[in-house]
Amino acid sequence: MRAVVVNRFGEPDVLLVEDVVTPKPASGQVLVDVRMAGVIYGDVIVRSGRYPVALPWTPGIEVAGRVVAVGEGADGSLLGKTVVATTAGQAGGYAERALATAAYTFPVPGELELDVALAVFQAGAVACGMLSVMRLSGDDTVLITAAAGRIGSLLVQSAKSRGATVIGAASREKLTAVKEFGADHAIDYGATDWADQVREVTGGRGVDLVLDAVGGQTATRALTAAADGGGRIGLYGVASGQWPALDAQTIGRRGLTVSGPLGMVFRKSDAEQRDDAEQALAAAARGELTPRIHARFPLERAADAHRELEGRRSVGAIVLTS
Repeated sequence: MRAVVVNRFGEPDVLLVEDVVTPKPASGQVLVDVRMAGVIYGDVIVRSGRYPVALPWTPGIEVAGRVVAVGEGADGSLLGKTVVATTAGQAGGYAERALATAAYTFPVPGELELDVALAVFQAGAVACGMLSVMRLSGDDTVLITAAAGRIGSLLVQSAKSRGATVIGAASREKLTAVKEFGADHAIDYGATDWADQVREVTGGRGVDLVLDAVGGQTATRALTAAADGGGRIGLYGVASGQWPALDAQTIGRRGLTVSGPLGMVFRKSDAEQRDDAEQALAAAARGELTPRIHARFPLERAADAHRELEGRRSVGAIVLTS
């Protein structure tokens, strides 16, 4: 079978298609005939060498397709089903066939397109999970950075569905999309005074909740837009390549709370994480979560998919097809 293989870390050109041995499912695994694989920023981080893994390595955590083999102890009823799934070992999805963990393999509701199910089952679960652990209420005003991204766009939709006021921050060319996702306000975080603009639309008070996926100066400025005396900040990504510098004295003086909601979500029990994914798929089937597919690339153009994501040109999800 064909698979994208990384033999050395580096620029997107290290993503090469090679012929490899088709894997066989071990206990608790299924083999998926992959029609689509999700391209996420974590793949970019590993490929670039910022989070090295053993080589050779095939990226790909999320896959969609048909189950063609079932390992010992896995649910036999999955055989032949069209599913979305998380790959075994969180790798191997950029391929014609991939191993997946049977316990995190989900039949696709009949009313959902396969690419929609792929884009929502994990990202939607993460978005809803983070809003829950950060205690979002309908009375809150929330600031979401990277609000046009794969998870950010679903955070906007989920927060609105819970009744919150949403301020979405993104680059200028993506602001129309942020409004289309449902944000009450869309602000260009390329502007030097964008945090002041956030304060202005909240009447000077600041926001109750900040959810940041960018890090660096973007996160630092977002913290200044949090409400004193109870503002909650959730740092869940580092697309800029740097975590923000946090000053404990300032955080304590202003009465802020800083936490890592993604780690909290990933430390839920397996049953809770599975339920989150099922709820996200159900919400998509009801039309409450609508992921946008930014682009589709064949396996041979995995490097182009990474360039699109790394260059921050994407609005929504990027998908590889095989």
